[in-house]
Amino acid sequence: MTAFARKHAATGALLGLALGDALGFPTEFNDVPSILAKCGPWREMELPTPAFVTDDTQMTLALGRGLRTAMDRGHLAPKRLERPVREEFVDWYESPENNRAPGNTCLVACGLLKEEGRAWQDASQIHSKGCGANMRVAPLGLAPGLSDEQRAGAAQLQAALTHGHPTALAASDLTAHAVRLLAQGAEPTGLVGLLRSYALDNRTRYHHTWLGDLWTRSQDPGPEHFIARGWDDCLVVLERLREALRRPSPETDPCLATGEGWLAEEALASGLLCFLLFVDEPLTALRRAACSSGDSDSIACLAGAFAGAYHGAKAWPDAWADRIEYHGELVALGALWDE
Repeated sequence: MTAFARKHAATGALLGLALGDALGFPTEFNDVPSILAKCGPWREMELPTPAFVTDDTQMTLALGRGLRTAMDRGHLAPKRLERPVREEFVDWYESPENNRAPGNTCLVACGLLKEEGRAWQDASQIHSKGCGANMRVAPLGLAPGLSDEQRAGAAQLQAALTHGHPTALAASDLTAHAVRLLAQGAEPTGLVGLLRSYALDNRTRYHHTWLGDLWTRSQDPGPEHFIARGWDDCLVVLERLREALRRPSPETDPCLATGEGWLAEEALASGLLCFLLFVDEPLTALRRAACSSGDSDSIACLAGAFAGAYHGAKAWPDAWADRIEYHGELVALGALWDE
């Protein structure tokens, strides 16, 4: 049995994502003084009752279901993934449970994906690099048996179904890669360096098989120029993250160092910052992320995915995990991949 399976990394990551989402749900759109006034000391923040999640967890589960369906049908390939994920995204769009203040990009794109016969590239919002692209990508870092090319291409494709900006694609790829590395036991102290190397190695690699002619919807002169813009944004924010970790300041709003998280690359960096500040204290990492001035639920859900992937299911106390909305589906999906 691998270390990944032994610690139940997939279950841990999915539960952590949902717990962070629920913890950050009530604090999104608030500044830190307002959060402290409402919740008390940030290190003592408690999971709300009931522990409702946002569209971040809902869309993660939609992607997870679509990915499971695609992999059940055979070798993961673009068309095999696109159809079930597209259907799951449209089902989410039409669901009465889609009432958690979802992002406008996802709503517009899913409305277009609903139209029969429309190429997904024509639904993709080419100018959007919102965090909706990568707050849901964790399943692609957790599903077993994928090659590096499959994982990268699929991570970018799922992002591009809604968010077509090259930074959304690169940040989603990088987020899935970070989850995978942590689930496999990579040392957190070396993580930023590994991610920087990955970004440099992939800077001009456009996944034609997975993305088709998406790049032609932009103003870029070619596909390599298109995707390089996204990786360059990620490299800039990784440098900001590295600087923040050189002079750690746990009591400072993480958004001041790595961005407010409304953008995909900033959500990745701020979520990672919270995890890396409190590697051995996963609940504290979630609380720090939730007590932030930006997109608190998305930052906290990513911090939870990273912490859960690294520590496994044991990271989360039963008193929290058992109360999270969609608990049964999160655990079932995680167990499938942990086995």
